[in-house]
Amino acid sequence: MAITLFYLINSFTSNLPWSTCNPSWENVTWVQNQNITCIPSNGEGVTPEPGRVEISSAELYFRIDVLKEYADLSEGIGTPDWQLTLCLLASWIVTFAVCAKGIQSSGKASYFLAIFPYVILFSLLIRAVTLEGSGRGILYFINPQWEQLLNAKVWYNAVTQCFFSLNIGFGSVSMYASYNGFRHNVYRDAMVVTLLDTGTSLLAGTIIFGILGNLANKMQVEVSEVVKSGGTGLAFISYPEAIARFEAVPWLFAILFFVMLFVLGVGSLVAMQGCAFTVVLDAFPHLKTWHVSLATAIAGFITGLVFVTPGGQWIFTMIDFYGGTFIFYFMNIMEVLSILWWYGLENVCLDIEFMTRRKPGIYWRLCWYIFIPGVMIFVLSYFLITFEPLQYENKDYPTHIMAWGWALLGFGLIQPLNWFFVDFFKKLKTQSFKDAFSSMFSHAGWGPKDPKRNQEWQEFKTLRNADRVLKLRSWIQEKLCILIGK
Repeated sequence: MAITLFYLINSFTSNLPWSTCNPSWENVTWVQNQNITCIPSNGEGVTPEPGRVEISSAELYFRIDVLKEYADLSEGIGTPDWQLTLCLLASWIVTFAVCAKGIQSSGKASYFLAIFPYVILFSLLIRAVTLEGSGRGILYFINPQWEQLLNAKVWYNAVTQCFFSLNIGFGSVSMYASYNGFRHNVYRDAMVVTLLDTGTSLLAGTIIFGILGNLANKMQVEVSEVVKSGGTGLAFISYPEAIARFEAVPWLFAILFFVMLFVLGVGSLVAMQGCAFTVVLDAFPHLKTWHVSLATAIAGFITGLVFVTPGGQWIFTMIDFYGGTFIFYFMNIMEVLSILWWYGLENVCLDIEFMTRRKPGIYWRLCWYIFIPGVMIFVLSYFLITFEPLQYENKDYPTHIMAWGWALLGFGLIQPLNWFFVDFFKKLKTQSFKDAFSSMFSHAGWGPKDPKRNQEWQEFKTLRNADRVLKLRSWIQEKLCILIGK
């Protein structure tokens, strides 16, 4: 968010600052040590020098002018950059303003946050497909590499991307769903959201690779050579470099692109902050919404200061892996297993049928109970077996930083077990050991909070179970009938 806002502000100029080489960059120590030659991103030619490393001005601008990045962490992570700090503060002020009145204000803002990016996306799409060489990039994007289907790391990255793209496991989906009516058509929502997400990803990919195809065409290289690895490299190096080569009003397209990124970032922050203040307000309903929203915004701003230091990207990459990607993957596996295996497939399907008046079919049951947990566990196991030490820009992390990463990972992984025992010991104060332990598992007392609806739910389950018992003769038959929805 802070970096996006920084780029947006600096895009309001006819000569984009990352399009040309800044002479002062030659005085940066790590540039001198690595014998780097700057290549202007606007396409102006530079005579290659033997034995020197060629890096685009867009990348040097990102690493030197924006991040003030260190070559390593031997001197620590440094202090927060004042310009990025102000951008970070502005980002959280905007987020707080959207969330100040709770779900009511963020819900209204979501109409703009959801629709506006599509206006920019389609504007960029028209420009992207009309660029010379865009077809090369688009073909590179849609051309399948079937052999990668056998690569477990690709599946791991694909599943992780789905988690982040759909906000699965972050709490946002559950938070927003908690405000729905009891009979809300969640099936329709799930289908619409996933289809829109897939379509948006394809649309964004077409735009990005269309522009990268144009960049590759002008540089007379393969598309694969101009594609940076995802994340910050793609958003703040490859894309700005490609825009700098536009012949017509590149500053306008830079503004549109970074406005879109900022709006999308605000939408994500609003959802994540909504989770935080919803949990707090549920536990302490006497608190005012704007007080909680302000407190979470301040906490988010203070936490984010570490990422606007010269070593911020090192820390971000480490936390993203150990405290983000890996933990969220593990937590989603635990969530699937606890709901479908602990609470039970039968209970889940009956609950869905009671709420939506629509019985989940065999496809959903097989996916929930077998395929999804099976594939996720297999991919995670393979990833752990082939695990390689984390690096940033092909550089190893210091031992003490890696220790913090493993500590963060361990802290996240013990949370399910930790909260199991917290809840268990709370119940142990008023119940016997046997009753407290059995209450941690599925039992008849679980159901809708409303007494009238709870009674209807109990009668519904009793009727469904009685119908199944009349048809069955063995335990195996019962499990098979549950699995296929009979």
